[in-house]
Amino acid sequence: MKQLTLAMVLGLMAAAATACGGNTQHAPAPAAAPVEAPAAPIDITLANPSQPVKTGENTFEVMVMQGTQPVTDADVSLNFYMAAMPQMKMPEMKNSVALKHEGGGRYMGTGNVMMAGNWDTTVMVMRGGQELGSKKVTVTAK
Repeated sequence: MKQLTLAMVLGLMAAAATACGGNTQHAPAPAAAPVEAPAAPIDITLANPSQPVKTGENTFEVMVMQGTQPVTDADVSLNFYMAAMPQMKMPEMKNSVALKHEGGGRYMGTGNVMMAGNWDTTVMVMRGGQELGSKKVTVTAK
């Protein structure tokens, strides 16, 4: 009976040591998910092949790059805005020009600039309804 009791005591001591952290093996921590490098920023360059911009029909060109790679699958537009000029009885003016991809990240299109002066222009680059980037520039029409 002594042996049985001694075995029971030893078993209880081993169980207690395990419960208190003695001689336990812990499962390795799960590996962290790989961190993706952030996408390179979008670089947007507006050029106007029919320089200078004039009142009326103009051809516009936009280059869209992400890092060293051309962006070839975006929806690119130019949004022109001129604030109202109450002293001249002129309401605000807005115009949008959609550009088509011509290859190598170059987007082109024609659009009307309604009057001479400075236009606040935003180049919008979208993909799947999400904005990839935008650039604000002032376009001066003669």
